[in-house]
Amino acid sequence: MSTAIPKWKQIPILRDLIALAFPSLCLSCRKHPPQPSVPICVYCENDLSRTHFHQHPDNEMEEQFWGRVEIKHAAAMYYFHKNNTVQSLIHQLKYNSQPKVGVMLGEWYGYELRDSPFEAIDAIIPVPLHPKKLRKRGYNQSEMIGKGLSTAMNKPMYTDVLIRTENTETQTKKTRAQRFDNVKNAFKIEHPERVKNKHILLVDDVMTTGATLEACALQLQEIPTTISIIALGLTR
Repeated sequence: MSTAIPKWKQIPILRDLIALAFPSLCLSCRKHPPQPSVPICVYCENDLSRTHFHQHPDNEMEEQFWGRVEIKHAAAMYYFHKNNTVQSLIHQLKYNSQPKVGVMLGEWYGYELRDSPFEAIDAIIPVPLHPKKLRKRGYNQSEMIGKGLSTAMNKPMYTDVLIRTENTETQTKKTRAQRFDNVKNAFKIEHPERVKNKHILLVDDVMTTGATLEACALQLQEIPTTISIIALGLTR
């Protein structure tokens, strides 16, 4: 009698992540054993706050860009708020040297986006880090998310088109207007011919006011391009 192979074992990044990076504890809480099929425990899985924005045009994330920058679609995978499981996962990604978390979540979301209007994108561009911050962290968390999306959606990712030229100060405790002023001149475009007249998926880890994504989108639209936006989390 044949035994079916669990779906997660058919996805290499999930298999590798479970087997190598998180062999015995939940990826999020690090307290309970993970489930057989996913690297988080049942308690944390139940705490994931899904948005399902990719299935609903004119969602609350898209609304935040109205009157600011023209975009085709916008969605976040989860709601992000203090002390929830999503915050824990993204903390692992950004500050605990766990880039595979971003790849995994990007891949999960990418498979869902294949059955949505986001399937029409031509290429993926992650929000870039300044080289100084990139050297300190060792990787760009948005690029890790983009890597997973690229694999699942079978779309190319470009990391040499949108470049960060200014190492801006932290956005924490700034108003939306102040955040945009802080980053509006922080990016430039190189190799515009690679994405001219294409539909670009701009990727970030968390969206709070959207100021950074807005500044990036405005630069890309000068090429010109069509822009859609994805984040793992939307702050509430």
